[in-house]
Amino acid sequence: MTGATRLPEAEWRARPGLRRIVRALSADGGAVKIVGGAVRDTLLGLPVTDIDLATPLHPDAVTRRLEAADIKVIPTGIAHGTVTAIASGDHHEITTLRRDVATDGRRATIAFASEWREDAARRDFTINALYADPESGEVDDWFGGLADLDAGCIRFIGDAATRIAEDHLRILRFYRFAARFGKDGLDPASHAAAVAARHSLRSLSRERVADELLKILALPDPRAIVDQMACDGIFAEIVPEVDAGFAAHLDRLIAAEAAAGTAPAPLRRLAALLPADAAIAEQVASRLRLSTRQRKHLAALAAHRGDVARPVRQLAYGVGTDAARDIHLLAGDGPATVASLDGWDVPVLPLKGGDIIARGVSAGPEIARLLRAVEAAWVAEDFPDAARVRALLDQMIGRTSD
Repeated sequence: MTGATRLPEAEWRARPGLRRIVRALSADGGAVKIVGGAVRDTLLGLPVTDIDLATPLHPDAVTRRLEAADIKVIPTGIAHGTVTAIASGDHHEITTLRRDVATDGRRATIAFASEWREDAARRDFTINALYADPESGEVDDWFGGLADLDAGCIRFIGDAATRIAEDHLRILRFYRFAARFGKDGLDPASHAAAVAARHSLRSLSRERVADELLKILALPDPRAIVDQMACDGIFAEIVPEVDAGFAAHLDRLIAAEAAAGTAPAPLRRLAALLPADAAIAEQVASRLRLSTRQRKHLAALAAHRGDVARPVRQLAYGVGTDAARDIHLLAGDGPATVASLDGWDVPVLPLKGGDIIARGVSAGPEIARLLRAVEAAWVAEDFPDAARVRALLDQMIGRTSD
């Protein structure tokens, strides 16, 4: 339970906004603790971004105390007992201790609780059920999370099947946390429960599935866990279109990213898992409820995967620099090819229909034909300046440039 472990000195302790919130909630017998990822990541020496707080105080009491301390409060998740406090420019979510009353695998009906352990018991993994006193740094651990964190063991709290039945998304979270924090293989009981419940992934909203899948693919090197998910039949439930040769494609892409010093991009990695077929890419994007921009990008990568023989800037002129860069990374091209797009903006053809008419060509279909012909020559010559474009036009209409 509460032991001798304390958080090391950390930058977040000096955050003035956080300290103001803690003082307001701790006064007159109140209590507040830092919870979850901030505790876990501090113990691991990782950067801490979001610092979430938990308290036995009900949301109305939290709001009264914070507003009395001149701290802005936004009821961001009031139905679930969560408010967001803004103090000294910092944003912190504060959630009242809770217990589950009913769950259906997608959402939970909750009631407020008064015991820290009861709140911890409804969380997913032992390493996420760590609470810390914001003043002393003393860590509360009811379920062996500290030992699991040290061992790199991702383990569900209590009965794994029960935790998954409460929220089916925990199956994907299990694989993501195992890839991020795990060592020496998967916890057997947790792994078996995730595989056994894999069909329940179909009941989740596609947006939640997409969010978790893209988080997995955004990890520095997700290859081992992606292989495991494929072997376990997870992709058969969420993205059955995954290509049989995805492992080689993902290997090539991640090697190219490393050589080019390019940050991971989850959509690019999703493209590596799929066949080079725009219709399939559109189908996957639609099922996962990806945004219009994401859908178009994924389809462009699928449609043009075979266009790497074209100079990269010519490809970029047709599909945009981001897509062209991703297409060449997917092909495993060297860093010089990808770097040639750095700082380069897709140019605009310095020629209009009026320029052609001014050279004596009658308005009509011939104007469009000449524009296309000049544009093709301009692209083939790697986008020369306006003077060269005028010369190309004059050659095509049989005139000598003025």
